[in-house]
Amino acid sequence: MRLKKINPLRWKWVLIVGVIAACWAVVSYMGPTPWAESEETYQGLKLFSDVIELIEKNYVDPVDSKDLIEKAIHGMVNSLDPHSSFLPPEAFKELQVDTRGEFGGIGIVISLEKGMLTVISPIEGTPAHKAGIKAGDQIIKINDESTKGMALWEAVKRMRGPKKTTVRITILREGTGEPKEYTLIRDIIPIESVKHKVLTPGYGYVRITNFNENTTRDLTAALQELESGTDGFKGLVVDLRDNPGGLLNQAVEVADVFLEEGVVVSIKGRDKKHNRTYNANPDKVKREYPIVVLINEGSASASEIVAGALQDHKKAVIMGTTSFGKGSVQTVEALRGGYGLKYTIARYYTPSGKSIQAQGIVPDIEVKPMILAEKEKSKTASGLFREKDLKNHLEAVPGKEEDELHSPEDTGPESKRPDSRSRFGPIDVEMLKKDYQVRRALETLISFEIFKNIRG
Repeated sequence: MRLKKINPLRWKWVLIVGVIAACWAVVSYMGPTPWAESEETYQGLKLFSDVIELIEKNYVDPVDSKDLIEKAIHGMVNSLDPHSSFLPPEAFKELQVDTRGEFGGIGIVISLEKGMLTVISPIEGTPAHKAGIKAGDQIIKINDESTKGMALWEAVKRMRGPKKTTVRITILREGTGEPKEYTLIRDIIPIESVKHKVLTPGYGYVRITNFNENTTRDLTAALQELESGTDGFKGLVVDLRDNPGGLLNQAVEVADVFLEEGVVVSIKGRDKKHNRTYNANPDKVKREYPIVVLINEGSASASEIVAGALQDHKKAVIMGTTSFGKGSVQTVEALRGGYGLKYTIARYYTPSGKSIQAQGIVPDIEVKPMILAEKEKSKTASGLFREKDLKNHLEAVPGKEEDELHSPEDTGPESKRPDSRSRFGPIDVEMLKKDYQVRRALETLISFEIFKNIRG
């Protein structure tokens, strides 16, 4: 009898299914298992291998099986929630670089605005800044390759590289007409997450733009400098607006800088091994001065952990607008072939037990940014989004819809987000004093000092 030749890819999936089946058999021997779910998964894998084989054999154009499988995994993971993703080797490397203290590059903060690769801000003192790259510039080519349709991580990867190597970028600047090409020599770019200034004698300002490996160290150094002023230190503004988050351990340590004891944040997942409570420890320097923390809808994840901890422990007044509401914990696993898997394993809870997920941190004092030359707009019109607006977002508590949970009602239309470009550039004290939310924070600190003196 003649045997039918089986496609090698088919053999691979048959082997995978066989191994899984063998594992289930072992588990069944060791104890009870939900057989219905196991059988459903088994049938699903068989269906998947059938689809791959049919497409590979019969699709109108030749297909790359590896590419098909990658895209299938992408779709599977992306359907879980907005923060889980399957990372190809290049993206996995970039994710690892983003949490370190420095990298080789040209020194710009970029984003995709209306589908165009746009400079948010050049970093002071870097090759891009020295060459005259400006906020708002659109990067239309990198080394003669069009950036149209290019993913953000791909653009970042092409502009980063070893020190003293060159990269060419073509810029389109509003009002100048013709594109202009820049040849830049890469340098080591420090990821500066903490900046500080004296707002007025006795009152300091610290901006934390993200949480990387050096954040706590840099914050401590900034506070030491501010606190050593000759005028005596009376109060601090901590600006977490538009801070998207970063490393969990750094968020815990930053909160611990201001706390002496108690829970900073707790983590609870489906698997008990992921449950953990992080506590504050006594500090050598006790910071008893009043603190105002500024947050907005761009403050997410690690920023919300810090704000929530200081709010629950009544260590700071939280001012601004309700934060983003990204209260889920992701872990990153290295996979074979240089791939990575980032997926959600738990939810964050503030010291009082409140879930941050899809709810955010509600400020003690709501202060919207001042709008000049236009009326306030609704959230839909202004384009502001929070975690709860994202497709497939996790619920605040497993099994409960958001409308079942207590959440303060909206107090009115949201204000338009202020221009975030100033967050990444050097701090200008005069510009800070024109920032309505910073002014209100400073006024609150000064008022506290006045009342304290009145009361003796």
